[in-house]
Order: sequence, then C-alpha cells, then structure tokens
Amino acid sequence: MWGAFIFGIVAFVSALTGFAVTTHAAEVKIISGPATDAVLASLRPEFERTTGNTFESKGGVTGVLKTLIERGEPFDLAIIPGPLMDSFVKQGKIAAGTSVPLVRVGMGVAVRAGAAKPDISSVAKFKQAILDAKSVTYVPKGETATRLAGVLERLGIAEQVKAKAQLLPTVPAAIQAVASGMAELYFSLTNIIASAKGIELAGPFPPELQHYLVINTGISSTAKQPDAAKALVKLLTSSNADAVIRAKGLERA
Repeated sequence: MWGAFIFGIVAFVSALTGFAVTTHAAEVKIISGPATDAVLASLRPEFERTTGNTFESKGGVTGVLKTLIERGEPFDLAIIPGPLMDSFVKQGKIAAGTSVPLVRVGMGVAVRAGAAKPDISSVAKFKQAILDAKSVTYVPKGETATRLAGVLERLGIAEQVKAKAQLLPTVPAAIQAVASGMAELYFSLTNIIASAKGIELAGPFPPELQHYLVINTGISSTAKQPDAAKALVKLLTSSNADAVIRAKGLERA
C-alpha cells in the first residue's frame, strides 16, 4: 500500500514539473581534462535539477588522463581527446559505439594580465615573439606540449625555447608562473587561458600553425552508472549547452 502511495507521489511530481524524479540519485564518475572543466561546472545545476543525479570529475592533462584509465581508475564517462578515446575504444575500455565528438579548441599564447601583448598574427611574428621572450612555460605532458614540439621544430627554434622553458607539472602552476611574472609566455589551449585569473590571451596560434584539439565523450565498458552517464552526454550535446560552450571559449566539434 505504502509503496503504491509513494510511487503515485513520484509520478505526480514528475508530471507536474516535467522532469524525471529519481528515488535513488546516481553519481556519475567522470575522467576529463581541463578543457571542459568550466563547461561541466556550469552545467552541473541543470543536470542535477533535471535528473536528480550528480557527478564527480577527476583528471588533468592528457598524460594524466591516459594514466588514470590505464591503471584501472573506475569511471562511468570519459571526456578526453579524440585520439586517446579511439585508443581506449580499441582496448575495450570504452564501450564501442559510444564515442561522440563534443567540442574543439585551439592553441594560444598567454601573458601576465596587463602586460604588453606580442604580435603573433603571422608565422614570422609568432616566431620572433617567442625568440624575444626571456622565458616561456607550459605543461610537458599535455596535448599542447605535443603539438607545440612539432611547431617549434617546424620553426627551427626548438633548442632556443628549450633553454628558457620552465616546465611545470600542472596547469595551475603554469598559470601562476605567468601571473606572478616568473615566466613571460604561456602556451596552452585558448579556453584555459581565457578562463584563468592573472593572465590574458595574447592571441591564438597563426592559422598555418594552429591545431584544434577535439574532445570526445565515451561511456566506460565497465560503467556502474551507464544510464546516468548517457543522460549527462545528452545534456552536453544538446542545444541547451551551446551557449555555455561558446562562453567558455570552445566550439562544437
């Protein structure tokens, strides 16, 4: 009798509000990088309000994401670079057919807030600005570092940059180095720069040198909350998320 009564109340509230009401909230465990942290934070209230579920995110730069998944860190949803996602689909760690391109973001250069911004609008000016800088910083295990290495080799200045680079282990540490004046330039994804305090975007890499990082979502093959994870993916890929994605410096993939 009581079970039927409670079920009736849940059904009534669901019909009245238009949202699904769950009697047992699920927590979606996410492995994701800093590129989408701000988007997840902004969409959390809507996800919790419309589903009754919540999520917890763990991660870091690409090298950290790779290590977490390889060592068997439990997760329901991965929000990681496309090539890394493809690798884990092949390994069976991500369920086949669940990998979906979500957003993309380009690379940029940051300076301390209020500092003069170098002109990096062309390949030649970009190269000269880097050579003129007294010090630069970036996170050595991230996607940016991988692409930056190719750019510096192409420009023929890899050794010069290596001699004045301050390689820091985390994104916050690199941001702080520039904000405090310890490093002059910071190479990172443009959305990370745009959302950070104490630094400003000098500009994106020139088109000829630009590389877009595509971020995919994928459900773990051993997910404990696959339905809740799918509901979060549905929100992230819906038109409701478009304005948030643009505001955080990202583009739809």
